[in-house]
Amino acid sequence: MATRIRLQRHGRKGRPIFTIVVADSRSKRDGKNIENLGQYNPNTNPATITLNFDRTLEWVMKGAIPSDTARAILKYKGVMMKKHLLKGVLKGALTEEQAEERYEKWMTDKAARIDKNIDSINSSESKKRSEILKAESIVKEKRAAQIIAKNTPSPEASDEENASVDQTQDLATETKAEKTTPEASAEEATPEASAEEAAPEASTEEVAPEASTNEAAPEANAEETTSEASAKEAAPEASTEEVAPEASTEEAAPEASTEE
Repeated sequence: MATRIRLQRHGRKGRPIFTIVVADSRSKRDGKNIENLGQYNPNTNPATITLNFDRTLEWVMKGAIPSDTARAILKYKGVMMKKHLLKGVLKGALTEEQAEERYEKWMTDKAARIDKNIDSINSSESKKRSEILKAESIVKEKRAAQIIAKNTPSPEASDEENASVDQTQDLATETKAEKTTPEASAEEATPEASAEEAAPEASTEEVAPEASTNEAAPEANAEETTSEASAKEAAPEASTEEVAPEASTEEAAPEASTEE
């Protein structure tokens, strides 16, 4: 039976967690396994790996074939390096002390590289975080400046607002004046109406004196006519009287002629 060291998927969608297992190559990916060797969490940076080093080395020495991802994990943890040195010991190329010394040196160098990588990752993350905070502060300052500019109107805008306020005040006063003018016109109309009512009375009073003068005028005319008539009557009488002496003189003249 061919055994493989591979990963079984667990976790939730978008955030998987893998279990390092030894399983039959004919079984399904998430099917029955022979033994759990550790866990691999790729959601962190760097990835978190927990591994049972001794049991994994034993399975590798027995001939278990790791998958590509499992091989990369075993190299990272030094299992494959340990296997290589142990095969050298079995062949007689190295002693166990030399193999152990080389392994310790390799592990110290590997740990230094891992620490350096972690420091670079942390520094880059802190740099990114500082850049993000700086960008956010710039955005906040811009927003604050925009709010201040919006709340503090410009002189032109203030002049326009004052002009609009003045216009509204003028319109209000005009409307008030328009409302008051009908009342004033009504009040003026009532005195005019009273004056017109008084005017006919005065005209009637004026007409009454005129009528009295007209009545007095015919009376005066009548008196004048009576006086003229009396004068005319007196005038004929005077003429007759004047004629009478003449007649008497004429009568006297014949008499005188007879006497002669």
